[in-house]
Amino acid sequence: MNNTYQAPRRLIKTPDEIEKMRVAGRLAAEVLDMIKPHIVPGVTTLELDTICHDYIVNQQQAIPACLGYGAAPGRPAFQHVICTSVNHVVCHGIPSDSKKLKKGDILNIDVTVIKDGYHGDTNMMYIVGGETSILANRLCKVAQEAMYRGIETVKPGSTIGDIGHVIQKYVESERFGVVREYCGHGIGTTFHDEPQVLHYGQPDTGMILEEGMTFTIEPMVNGGDWKTKLLGDKWTVVTKDHSLSAQYEHTLLVTKTGVEILTARPDEDLSRFNK
Repeated sequence: MNNTYQAPRRLIKTPDEIEKMRVAGRLAAEVLDMIKPHIVPGVTTLELDTICHDYIVNQQQAIPACLGYGAAPGRPAFQHVICTSVNHVVCHGIPSDSKKLKKGDILNIDVTVIKDGYHGDTNMMYIVGGETSILANRLCKVAQEAMYRGIETVKPGSTIGDIGHVIQKYVESERFGVVREYCGHGIGTTFHDEPQVLHYGQPDTGMILEEGMTFTIEPMVNGGDWKTKLLGDKWTVVTKDHSLSAQYEHTLLVTKTGVEILTARPDEDLSRFNK
């Protein structure tokens, strides 16, 4: 039984589109670098949002994709430029002037930038004050390694299922849970496109990867069970068992020989991808 399928032709980017994706990816990565020195005990997540807004709009001359995004029946549009997910918040945390960061908190900042119509989407973890618990520190490292292991599977001819299988196997070997309800996604002129990139699953299943495809890998790793709960604001997602959660995300390009990380940051050791 064949459990794979070909990507629609519209998902294959042209060389010109790929160059625009590189620019958008670089800008998104720059936001995460820029905000780093501002993440200190006592700062509010709304202050961080304001700094990112000013940088994207005034310095990068770009558009913050999250601002005004995602209105749906029963759910308001997102009113900020970054998602700020602290401790047991899995994703889509809303910046607030009442949420002051404390030493030892773990914070995920998720940012998407639009430049010349193309999206760059990335996120990473920060340890507030530079020190946290042994568990929180290990959780952050496992989340990042899970993303990297998923990225290592990306090449023409591999499948979406290969990505999810490698991530799930690794996370569960570390006795953590990988979130099921939220996933990576295709990206380009559209923020969230095909394919859905699940972070669990079976190898040799799902869409077959082809040169020119762009999508995100962004595993959410919980310190306890993988189950989540959506809060009443219809955006904030938390762990159901109140355990900590960590996430890393990159926007990727499938190349002729493997993968290019479009949102790579200078502080990352990516030598494993340059073979």
